[in-house]
Formats: sequence, C-alpha cells, structure tokens
Amino acid sequence: MRLRSHTIASCALLCAFAPLQTFPQTMDCHQHLFSPEAGKRVGLPQGISAEDLIRELDKAGIDRAVVLSAAYGISNPNRPAVRHEYVQVMAENNWTSAQVAAHPTRLVGFCSVNPLRPFAVREVARCAKDPNLRTGLKLHFGNSDVDLDSSQDLARVRRVFRVANKHHMALIVHIHANIDHHRAYGAKEARIVLEQLLPEAPDVPVQIAHLAGAGGYDDPSVDPALSVFIEALERNDPRVRNVYFDVSGIALKGAHEDKSDLIARRIRQIGIQRIVYGSDAAVPGNLPIDALKQWHRLPLTPEEFRLIDSNVPPYLTKWRTR
Repeated sequence: MRLRSHTIASCALLCAFAPLQTFPQTMDCHQHLFSPEAGKRVGLPQGISAEDLIRELDKAGIDRAVVLSAAYGISNPNRPAVRHEYVQVMAENNWTSAQVAAHPTRLVGFCSVNPLRPFAVREVARCAKDPNLRTGLKLHFGNSDVDLDSSQDLARVRRVFRVANKHHMALIVHIHANIDHHRAYGAKEARIVLEQLLPEAPDVPVQIAHLAGAGGYDDPSVDPALSVFIEALERNDPRVRNVYFDVSGIALKGAHEDKSDLIARRIRQIGIQRIVYGSDAAVPGNLPIDALKQWHRLPLTPEEFRLIDSNVPPYLTKWRTR
C-alpha cells in the first residue's frame, strides 16, 4: 500500500533522525533520467527514460531506484545557453515527474535546479507541490559551477538549502566543484558545506554524492574533503546528524584500484548505516549490472555489502508499507 502523497514529506521529516532501514533487496539511491532534449546536452540523444532504466535495473537485480532530474544541466553555464531557460528547466522536471508517475513502485523522483539561477527558489517551491518530485532536490555544484569560496554563490546556495528544508525535501548534493575548469575543492570547501550549508537544512536528510567526490577516488582532493565529515561524525557534531553518503561512481574501473583499502576504511569510519548504494547514470560502461559488479570488488565483507546494498535512507521510508 502506498502512503498518500501529502504524507510523504512529513514521513521523511519524522524519520530523519532514525537509522537507515534495511530490506532484503538492492536499492539504487543515485540514478538519472534524461529527456531526449536534456540528453542531447550530454551526448545521449535518445535520453534515458524510466522504461530504459528499469530494463537495466532488472538485469542487475535492483528493485528500486532514486531518479534525479537532469534539469540542472539545462542551466550549465559552461555549455551553450538555451532560450527560455526556466521554461525548459520546468519542462525537464515535469518530464521526470511523469516518468516516475508511470512506475511508482520502482522509482522515486527528485527535482533539480542550478542553485545560482534567479528562478531556483521558485522552482524548488513549485516542485515541492508535485507528489512525484516533492521527496527531494538534487544539486550538482560541479555542473552548476558553484564556487563555495564566493560569498555571492554561497549566499544563493544557502537560500536554496533553506527552501528545501522549509518544504521538507531531502537533498542529494554533488559537492565537488567543477573539474573541467579546475575550480578549488578540498577540505576548505568541505568545511564550508559543514559550517555554512548543513545548518540551513537541519531537519531533512542530506545525501552527499560519490563519497564527497565526483566519481572514482583518484582525485587527491576527495579524501581530505571526505575526512572533514568523518571527523565531524567522530566528534558527534550535530550538523552531520542527518547526513548520509552514497557510493555512486566510487568503483569506476581504473579509478579506484590503488585506493580500494582506503575507500573501505573510510566507509567503515563513516559507519555502514550512513552509506547507501548508488550506481549513477545508466550509460554504456556504467550500466547498473556493471556498476554493481565493480562495487562488489571493493574489500568489504559480504555482510557489509548486504547491509549497504539494502540500506534505505529516511526519505524513502514511504516504502516501508509496501
């Protein structure tokens, strides 16, 4: 049985302080859908529909997935500008909503937006009224070229965090800065997230994507950034009370092998109960079945894999009743 849509956000809020719930199936808590229009901007002219994704999830034996709207990519400042940008952002979020609505027992949707855009707050508030998107908001600092060392950028992102918290929307955040343009990223920027952003969303789960990286673990800035949060967890800092981490992209082939032991150690330091599985976009070379196999090559125990693969973050507690 499904909970009524207007209770979903309240349930996520009430369960934000609870430990992760475990189920006997694999969850994928970091996936993407792309309409054909959004897909063209990232080299996927056919896009990735819900049917496409579910077909690949079935091959991997993955029961359910969190799907993230690609609307933030429409506002990527390092790609050609689009006409009527906000109209297209709304259209992409609406398309994702319709895809999720067609598969409510398999998918849960997150809307997305570039937090630096003047319409960001308005779009988050609009999505908060959509039963297929109101569970959460995806932010991608790299794609949106967010500079946390800029007081102006930081103020805009803080405002979006506040609005998400107001509407009881969980956050999935790719905090790594833009790589192509070599934007500053490391422990300093992670501390800004800890000290300036997390306090703006104290009542909702915040899922930090890719173990605070951008996929893989070979970037030398990632481990110092992740260590900021680990140290906060170790001292029981209240700002990380509702923080979780997904491992999407961590085990990319060729991008982690020499750091496998370090990754396993960091996962244990964080705590298995705060780790959720994710495989990132289902594209050739990273289809769910391939990503899951790569993930299971890390030096974790079978029990640790079982727990992580079946962890359900608080924003998905609506599935408890199914």
